[in-house]
Amino acid sequence: MVVALTVAALLAPPASRLFAAGSPGSSGAVVRAVAGAAVEPRSAADDDTVPAVGRTWPVGVRPHVLRGWEPPATVYGPGHRGVDLAAAPGTPVRAVADGRVSFAGRVAGKGVVSVELTGTGDPPLRTTYEPVRASVPRGTEVSAGEVIGTVEAGGSHCTAPCVHWGLLRGETYLDPLSLLPEWLLHRGPSRLLPVLGVPLP
Repeated sequence: MVVALTVAALLAPPASRLFAAGSPGSSGAVVRAVAGAAVEPRSAADDDTVPAVGRTWPVGVRPHVLRGWEPPATVYGPGHRGVDLAAAPGTPVRAVADGRVSFAGRVAGKGVVSVELTGTGDPPLRTTYEPVRASVPRGTEVSAGEVIGTVEAGGSHCTAPCVHWGLLRGETYLDPLSLLPEWLLHRGPSRLLPVLGVPLP
């Protein structure tokens, strides 16, 4: 069962100027969640500034969303400028779409990887992932699904191991889930169907 819930916004100041707080995005694909709850995002089509170019989740097949995106009401106001996805240390982290690694290093003691997404305008959309030990250097061209690092132990603001996934255009934060097409957001488990004309054993 899919449930959409709203949680109280929490103060989550950015770690450095790399993630300087911008004005809240205009994304209509606002996602709200609480720990232990599934999420139901509004359609990415509600926001034509964020094309649904994602072809994979950053971690796993359909990771549990520990905390959703909560845009701040003001530039430095409380909010959650990204999405927290459950992921154990050592989990491979993948680029959600084609792009170029614009940053791979440490910010305030945390491993951070940032990827500028190809063909997403000027300035281009930029995804961020932390805490991640990068396996690709800055300037590397990556394809959707390509491993860009692994989740680091510690350094997370989550109550459980997670990766924080962010999305920006310039200095404006947007909902990263709006990058994913509906089929990827709502894909359920695979089911084997009988093949007509083939006898069962």
